[in-house]
Amino acid sequence: MRVVPTLLLVLGAALLNPASAQTAVPAGVTPQPGQVLASGTVPDESTKAAVLARLYEVYGADKVVDQIAVGQVAQPANWNNYVQKLITPQLKQITRGQLKIDGSTVSVRGEVANEAQRQRIASDFATSLNPTYVVNNGLRVAAAEQNILDGALANRIVEFDSGKATLTPAGQAILDQMAVAIQKLQGRKIEIIGHTDNQGLKAANQSLSQARADAVKTYFTGKGMAADMFTTLGQGSDRPVANNATPDGRARNRRIEFRIAQ
Repeated sequence: MRVVPTLLLVLGAALLNPASAQTAVPAGVTPQPGQVLASGTVPDESTKAAVLARLYEVYGADKVVDQIAVGQVAQPANWNNYVQKLITPQLKQITRGQLKIDGSTVSVRGEVANEAQRQRIASDFATSLNPTYVVNNGLRVAAAEQNILDGALANRIVEFDSGKATLTPAGQAILDQMAVAIQKLQGRKIEIIGHTDNQGLKAANQSLSQARADAVKTYFTGKGMAADMFTTLGQGSDRPVANNATPDGRARNRRIEFRIAQ
């Protein structure tokens, strides 16, 4: 029987059931959030070195747990090149999952933030390979956790003083409710994203949106929540959800968004 090379990457956090993988995760080895565990069998040391170098480039050397073995396997043509194309920063969008490359069969599973992301990752994988490869898309949308955040915010606007990054009492009241919801997520990291309308200078809007996202994080940490639970991002006016031509639309665009971080 022809034995093909395999590579199993455990992504973001431990699999819920790693024993179900045909390529076993080494016993007692559990990757932490943000890490990737690499195991499997490749044909030679140069292939192993190339895989690890690519993983280091994407994740950083301190985030890669190396459990790759070298053995007598028959490598398909250009296998190493195709593996390189599959190890991209997109993998960092997957949590609680794995990428398995078993000869010319590629299987990916785990959680992503939304349906568009789920489809894009699988599509990009397929287009980077030749037609002899099969891609099995087992990704799922982490809707339940995101719904906790969306339900707590309930389409409300976290208010700030006009033109400033100072929360109003009404804005603080919403954040108090958000804090309760975030505690239910058991340590998942949260991205706080600030947005503005399109009035004024683009650079000023960018700075204001970042300052407001930072202010929300500061409010949470002031309530005793760990700072490393949160990342912040200012998007300025680049992602409107309503028409900036009306006062109501501009008000809706001046918002804080909360997303499960990948």
